Amino acid sequence: MTKAPARTGRAPLHRRTLLAGAAGLLAGLPAGPADAATRLGDDGLYTQDWYADSFLDLAEDLAAATAKGRHFALQWSQRGCIYCKSLHTVYFADPAIEAPIKAAFDIVHLDLFGAREVTWFDGTRLFEKALGQRERIRATPTFQFFALEGGTAKEVARMPGLLPQAEFAAMFRYVAAGAYRDGPFDAWLARQDGRKS
Repeated sequence: MTKAPARTGRAPLHRRTLLAGAAGLLAGLPAGPADAATRLGDDGLYTQDWYADSFLDLAEDLAAATAKGRHFALQWSQRGCIYCKSLHTVYFADPAIEAPIKAAFDIVHLDLFGAREVTWFDGTRLFEKALGQRERIRATPTFQFFALEGGTAKEVARMPGLLPQAEFAAMFRYVAAGAYRDGPFDAWLARQDGRKS
């Protein structure tokens, strides 16, 4: 298992830290009002009704998002994931988090153990489970963010696991601002935090 890079002026961001923080967050927050946009599918995965409808041809999905001036991400889930449930029923139930993401991003939802065939950006076709293994998806929910760079799809950021709400929302702002071109998320976030002091 690889460790996330150390965060400037903060404790290192490890999966264990993320899981402990998310567990504390879940224990301390009310369930929140039921959100009509959140649904539990027949596959046992929570999702949003505003997520992109996709034929799972990711090059086509990215091109369509880019043509509309939107950003593109994949969200990986798995059945029984309590953090995935929290993402959809707590985080996305908060309009301050959901609204800017919904307004700016096309998100395609994938199942880490799924059997749907996905066409990757280079034309390779793999079932979700094999693709998740190839992409080294280790925790759910994981978001992979992509952009067209020189006409080629490039992963520009990744959020492995559920960050605390403020940092979760900040990751989407980081991608939307194109700040990944200037450096990693942790350094950008530290600069943002410094401006608030």
